[in-house]
Amino acid sequence: MTSGTNQIQSSVCGIDDDKIHLCNYVSLFVNLKSLEAVSMLHIGIPCTSVLPPPPPPRAPNFRRFIWASSIQRKGSYKGPKPGRDWIADWVSKNDDAVRSLPIYVGGASLLAILFNRAISGIAPVADASSSQSRADLLTLGLAVTNVLTGLVWLSIRPKSIIPVEPQGVERQVIYSHLPESVVSEIHWAWESLSTVTCCRSLVIVYDFQCIAQIGVAAKSLNDNEPITVDAAKLMQGSLCQGVLKSGAQSYLANLSLYPGRTELPFLPSNTQAVILQPLGDRGIAILGGDTIRGFTTSDQAWISYMGEKLDATLAKYSSDMPLVVQECFASPGSDVS
Repeated sequence: MTSGTNQIQSSVCGIDDDKIHLCNYVSLFVNLKSLEAVSMLHIGIPCTSVLPPPPPPRAPNFRRFIWASSIQRKGSYKGPKPGRDWIADWVSKNDDAVRSLPIYVGGASLLAILFNRAISGIAPVADASSSQSRADLLTLGLAVTNVLTGLVWLSIRPKSIIPVEPQGVERQVIYSHLPESVVSEIHWAWESLSTVTCCRSLVIVYDFQCIAQIGVAAKSLNDNEPITVDAAKLMQGSLCQGVLKSGAQSYLANLSLYPGRTELPFLPSNTQAVILQPLGDRGIAILGGDTIRGFTTSDQAWISYMGEKLDATLAKYSSDMPLVVQECFASPGSDVS
C-alpha cells in the first residue's frame, strides 16, 4: 500500500524515485530515534544531556588585616638609602684649613713661576715680545687672585646663631580679678610657648590694659626692679598701631636692626627676636625670643591660632575689664597675684 501511495505521489507531484528513497530513509531515522528516547524513559535511564557545570562555591569574604610595624629587621629594608655628602662633611670639619687653602695654592704658584723663570734662561726683565713672559704674567695674576681670595675667606666668617641668656628678672603678673578660666588659659599659653619655642617673655595687652606679663622682664637701673608695661603708651606706638591696622602678625627676626625696639623697654635688653600678634582689633600679644630668627614658620602659624583663641576668651570678659583695672590702679597692692 505504501508503494502504491508513493507511486501515486510520484505520478502526481513529479518527484523521481531517488528523492523518494532519501525521504524514506530520513523518516525511518527519525522514527528510530523517537522509539529509543521512549524506551529510555520507560526503563529509567537518566538523561545524559550536557549541562554547564555549577559554579564553584564562593569563599567567605573575611576582612583582611595587615599589621604594620615600625620595627624593621636588620637588612629587611630594600629601598633607597639617603646619600651622604662626604665632601661637605669634610669641609665643615676642616673649615679653617679650607679657608686657608687658596693662600697656599697662590703662594706655591708664585714660587713655581719664579723657579721656572730662573731655570728657563730668560732674562729677568719682562719682555712683551716673548711668549714666556706673557704666560708668566698671566699665571702671576692668577696666583695673586688666589692669595687675595684666601685672605677674604679668612676675614669674612658667618656668625653662629646661638641662644642667649636674657638679661633681666623673672616676673609673673596676672590680674587676680580675671576669671579662673582666663588665668588658666594664659598659664597654658605661656607654658606651651616657653617649652616649644624660643619665647622667654610674654606680654598681653587688651583694651589698653596690661593683662599679663610673664617671663623675663627688663630691670630698672636704679633698684633692679622689673620694668612694668605702660599699656597706654605701648598701644599708641608705631609698632602696635601698624599691627592693629593690618590685623596681621609682625615678626621682627632680628630686633637689634629695628629702630622701633625702643617702644619695648619692658623686654630684656638682649632680646633677639620679637613677634607682635594682634588679638582681634582690641589687643596685642608680644613674645620675646632668645635666638635670632628663632621662631620658625610653624611657630608663627601656631602663635596666630593661639592669638585667636586668647582673643575669643578675653572678649567674653571685656565688659568687666575697665572696672577691674580702675580698682587695680586705685589699690596697687591688690592688683596682682
